[in-house]
Amino acid sequence: MQLSVIILNYNVRYFLEQCVLSVQKALIHLDAEIIVVDNNSSDDSCAMMKRLFPHIKLIENKENVGFPKGNNIAVAEAKGEYVCILNPDTVVAEDTFEKILSFCHSELVSESNLGIIGCKLIDGTGNFLPESKRGVPTPWVAFTKIFGLYKVSNYFGKYYAQHLTENQSGKVDILVGAFMVLKRDLYLQVGGFDENCFMYSDDIDLSYMIQKLGKENFYFHETSVIHYKGESTVRDEKYLKRFREAMQFFYKKHFKKSVIFDVMMQIGSFVFTIFKQKQQKNTVRIIDKYIVFSKENLQLNLNKSQEYLTDFKQFVIEENLNIEVVFDRNSFSFAEIISFMEKNKSKKITFKNYISQSNYLIGSNNANDRGEVINF
Repeated sequence: MQLSVIILNYNVRYFLEQCVLSVQKALIHLDAEIIVVDNNSSDDSCAMMKRLFPHIKLIENKENVGFPKGNNIAVAEAKGEYVCILNPDTVVAEDTFEKILSFCHSELVSESNLGIIGCKLIDGTGNFLPESKRGVPTPWVAFTKIFGLYKVSNYFGKYYAQHLTENQSGKVDILVGAFMVLKRDLYLQVGGFDENCFMYSDDIDLSYMIQKLGKENFYFHETSVIHYKGESTVRDEKYLKRFREAMQFFYKKHFKKSVIFDVMMQIGSFVFTIFKQKQQKNTVRIIDKYIVFSKENLQLNLNKSQEYLTDFKQFVIEENLNIEVVFDRNSFSFAEIISFMEKNKSKKITFKNYISQSNYLIGSNNANDRGEVINF
């Protein structure tokens, strides 16, 4: 088997459904499997999987064992030569995995030295997510990130691997755990995700451990994946505590302890988490008009002015209006939807997907909110 796609879920039933739909489409021409691991969700995630995707392997944990252990459990049962660690709040294009696997065997990559492959991630408004590619957060690199120096000059740009633009493929140090592809044997060789770290620095740690073996990690820009991001984790006090603990875990594991560095990290972590709290506040957005793309006789009860179009070429930006674009998922591929979002990103435009099999709209208005689901 070529590939095992592993999706670890916790209480994001609707995002999980959309994610699995997109992954199914992307695996049609591959010898591959999907494994969904549920970390004891209190919503109906497991019931949904059994009802809509009975043929997909579902592992139901009896407690929330965390991101590292949850993924390790699935990789132990995976059959693919490669594994993809994938967040449930993502949407992949139909050709994502074929392009990634082709890149793994290209002349640009030495298979014997291949580490992790990541790709371009965008948020729910079509904007590039800079954490798609990162550098090792050494004390100095962490300092430049926390205090925003990376915005001043590329000289301080190692945290977000600014030696590459978002549209350049190449070697990077760290890849994000929302989307990682690597050989299963390599994952097992380093012991997978470190289960002593509950979450948040686990992807940094895995990337760094693989790099220490002499392997090369790559950012691949030729396919884009939506990562709604804010839906995975609520930014509450528990999150802030775990984030600080995770960063402290990584530094204590890989860097020599320093009193000065610890003080700097405490100050920086405090500033960073306060900033994150402010970012997390959902923005109330007034929608003036819905534009619905559908090739079917679709009528949605949206309680606002609506325009129905059958072709993306018909779309005209109306500068003075706040537009919400709705994509009928039955009428367009995920690749077409992702491409449209990237080309038409604007502060005046937000996007939602209509999932007809469960009759709801889903999406996110920025990279920090929890996402939105509208049931009909």
